Amino acid sequence: MTQEHRRTAAAPACDLTDAAPAEPAAAATPEVPGAIQARPELAGESDSRLAFTPDAIALIDQLWTMHGPLMFHQSGGCCDGSAPMCYQEGEFKTGGQDLLLGTLELPPLAAEGDPREIGFWMSREQFGVWSHTHLTIDAVPGRGSGFSLEAPEGKRFLIRSRLL
Repeated sequence: MTQEHRRTAAAPACDLTDAAPAEPAAAATPEVPGAIQARPELAGESDSRLAFTPDAIALIDQLWTMHGPLMFHQSGGCCDGSAPMCYQEGEFKTGGQDLLLGTLELPPLAAEGDPREIGFWMSREQFGVWSHTHLTIDAVPGRGSGFSLEAPEGKRFLIRSRLL
C-alpha cells in the first residue's frame, strides 16, 4: 500500500475530499415522529430550523437532573469538533462569532419547577455551511465527545440534517 493510499484509507469519515457525493434532497433525513421543534431565534425567521428527538430529550432530562440548566454549542471543525456539545448553562462562553439558532422549551421536571429553556448556539462559520439545512439533534449509544456532559453516560448527541 502506497503512502498516499494509506493516508486516504485512514482519512476520517468527515474528510470532505474523500466523501461520497451528497444524496438528493428527497433522501434527506425525514422529520422524526415526536421530535420537539425549538423556538426560532435568528432575526427574520419564523420557522424552526432545529428539532430534538425523543431520545435526545430523554438524555437532556437526565443531564438536567444531574447538572442543572443546560446549553448546546455547535462549533465548526471535523469529527468530534462537529458534534453538538452540551454544557451547563454559561460554562461555554459565547461571543460575536456565535449565533443563537433556537431555544428548546421543555416543561419542568418537577411539578413545582419552572419551565426549562435550553439555547442552541452555533459558530457563525459553521452556520454559513449549514444555513440551508434543518438540524435534528438525536442521541445514540456511544461515547460523547470532548467536554460534552453526556460523555460518561454511554450516549452521545449527534446531528441529523435535511435540506430546507
